[in-house]
Amino acid sequence: MKTFLLALVVLGIFSAISDAQDVTVFQHARLIDGTGAPPRDDTTIVVRGHTIESVGTDIAIPAGATLIDARGKTIMPALVVAHAHLGLVQGTSSSTSHITEANVLHQLYRYANYGIGTITSLGLDHELIFDLRQQRDQHELVCPRILTAGHGFTAPQGGPGASIGDQLYRPATVEEARKDVVELAGKHPDIVKIWLDDFGGSSKRIQPEIYKAIIDEAHKHGLRVAAHIYYLADAKAIVEAGVDILAHSIRDLPVDDELIHKMRDRGVFLIPTLDMIEVSYVYADKPAWMKEPFFTNAAEPGVVAMLESPKYAPQNRDRRVLKLAEQNLKILFDANVKIGFGTDTGAAPIRVQGFGEHRELQLMVEAGLTPMQAIQCATQHSAELLGIWNTVGTLEPGKEADLIVLDADPSVDIHNTERINAVWLDGKKVDADSQSK
Repeated sequence: MKTFLLALVVLGIFSAISDAQDVTVFQHARLIDGTGAPPRDDTTIVVRGHTIESVGTDIAIPAGATLIDARGKTIMPALVVAHAHLGLVQGTSSSTSHITEANVLHQLYRYANYGIGTITSLGLDHELIFDLRQQRDQHELVCPRILTAGHGFTAPQGGPGASIGDQLYRPATVEEARKDVVELAGKHPDIVKIWLDDFGGSSKRIQPEIYKAIIDEAHKHGLRVAAHIYYLADAKAIVEAGVDILAHSIRDLPVDDELIHKMRDRGVFLIPTLDMIEVSYVYADKPAWMKEPFFTNAAEPGVVAMLESPKYAPQNRDRRVLKLAEQNLKILFDANVKIGFGTDTGAAPIRVQGFGEHRELQLMVEAGLTPMQAIQCATQHSAELLGIWNTVGTLEPGKEADLIVLDADPSVDIHNTERINAVWLDGKKVDADSQSK
């Protein structure tokens, strides 16, 4: 009996030591918690295992915990990206042939180094994404949480083109559309993606009866639907059809009261993807950030040289599209339409993964949002859009410990989100030296 009791005592001591070793405490930090509340000074954050145990200014420190002095640092939630792509880009080209486990992991680690805690790969994935998602969910990978739309939906002969869209569903009838959604739902995607665009008249567009069937069937399976749109008329039509998310800004006309009221009343989110619009022309301007390591380290090999070449021609020289998108974002935001966060990085080499997310925050502020409003959209609101607000998006007890330690305060200057000192995902520090950028 004494031996049994002694064993229990030893086991209890070992368990207590083990628990203490699994606790990290950030002390004296300036905290931006993602809720939109003002920053709080001299804050303590206790992380036990994968989750945040407590946050406050008068917190008991667990014995044996690892202490991190965050004096002079600002801590904010890792970014929650609701629109990006994984594996398509390699070097200076985009192709589904680049989608390998090694390339997807390479890009996930890059996103991690840049403070992204969740990546939603929106509709151009191969089957391997589901295995990687499971590994991340089981805490086997120190990388962003993976959400996926699996295979997206477009029209027969619709865009995007075959080089990056060879794995899409292309239903020609309502019956085919419903069958395809049922098949996709069996793979348990996190979201459904529809392309509703003619890509400047170069592609066929999916017909209303088809996308209505996709939305209806997806909702039967408890899945939210995001739509790639460009035109105001398409935005109105697919919101009326019940879509949950507009995956891009409206870029042809100013938004009107009809769309505003429909989006607000139905809780439809907008993902602005302003960076995607800017990169279509901005490299011709040779902005100063093109020379900075924060950009050059994120770009794929050969991309910087390609952009600096005198032969490089921008995709679009019409800067008015970005200004219109920014104006529409501000109008929708001020009207209390829900705004999420995404960039469409990873769909093309010029849409630079990691860098583009921080540039998106800057463009949102340029559009008229305050830094704190942009951060809240990129954390709490984007987590709400994805249905994972109970897990991530804010630094509160019970949430997963995804956070960025910054050397300067982004509530004062949004560019300070680039001043990354350290990134912690799933309660573990991201080791930049062991991960490829």
